[in-house]
Amino acid sequence: MTDLDPFTDLLDYPMYVVTAEADGERGGCLVGFASQCSIEPARFMVWLSKANRTYRVAERAERLAVHLLRREKDRLAQLFGGETGDRTDKFAEVTWHRGPGGSVILDEAPAWFVGRVENRIDGGDHVGFLLAPEATENRSGDHTALLTLGDTHGIAPGHPVD
Repeated sequence: MTDLDPFTDLLDYPMYVVTAEADGERGGCLVGFASQCSIEPARFMVWLSKANRTYRVAERAERLAVHLLRREKDRLAQLFGGETGDRTDKFAEVTWHRGPGGSVILDEAPAWFVGRVENRIDGGDHVGFLLAPEATENRSGDHTALLTLGDTHGIAPGHPVD
């Protein structure tokens, strides 16, 4: 199998926190594999690790919320990337409110959108969730310095990949 690291090591893409709720259970995790994948109709793909508790909640969820983080809000990245919901109630550590369709919106995120899950695609150790945006908010008013992959290298994952 070919190692993709020589290519991906050059990338410094945005990081997101994805939240989900299903059957009264909440989940949220730091995500680096995500991108807009269609203009018309607007669609966004988010990939969640099968090892992650958030994935187990998201596979039952009708909607996911995708949040951008400010670079200086690395505490949120540490919490949602370095802790597992199997042991920690991450939502007890942050302020949040209900969004469209009962979604979980993080108050500190400068921008977010809620998307209805249209499809789930198995991609190996991650599953892609194809989202149709239903609501979005940008509270930053500008191009705030966003958290990127390079800002998160020191975070030990709450769940290992394998």
